[in-house]
Amino acid sequence: MLPESHEHRVVPFVSPGFTVKLADRPWERRQAMALRRRVFCGEQGLFAEDDRDALDECALPIVALSWWSGMAEQVVGTVRIHDHGDGLWRGSRLAVADDYRRLARLGTELIRIAVGSARARGCSRFLAQVQQANVPLFERLHWQSLHRINVCGRPHVLMQADLAHYPPCVEPARGVVTTRRQAA
Repeated sequence: MLPESHEHRVVPFVSPGFTVKLADRPWERRQAMALRRRVFCGEQGLFAEDDRDALDECALPIVALSWWSGMAEQVVGTVRIHDHGDGLWRGSRLAVADDYRRLARLGTELIRIAVGSARARGCSRFLAQVQQANVPLFERLHWQSLHRINVCGRPHVLMQADLAHYPPCVEPARGVVTTRRQAA
């Protein structure tokens, strides 16, 4: 038996595979909203109790689903996209569950499917308000900083995707399946 002073940290299971797709089931939408609340209200304190707004009525939610025994199990990432007219689309509320943030590919795939889905719907310009800490990721993904802005009292950057790097995703409901390589 170990002395009480020795704490053991149990590392939660993180599925090595996930699917990124347009949320088309009620449980996916519910879990996406719950994840957003955990991240933007609970962890970051950007909103008091709920981050929902009028855009949720028209936005298309995209989710990253973890797998368990070969089946989609839970929403571990989400982003929403919305059409502002005249070819302008925006992405917002990108959130990844805490245990899955170490999988950089998950955020990358959410962004790729978001922009590709908008392109398939006629997007000619795609913008997002990006938290300052996430700007380097977006720059690696071929986004350009337009200018600094303040959102909910926090520093953000308005950024624009280089659409040449994002082919249209014509079937976002099918999703993209990704598996992580296991360490040898």
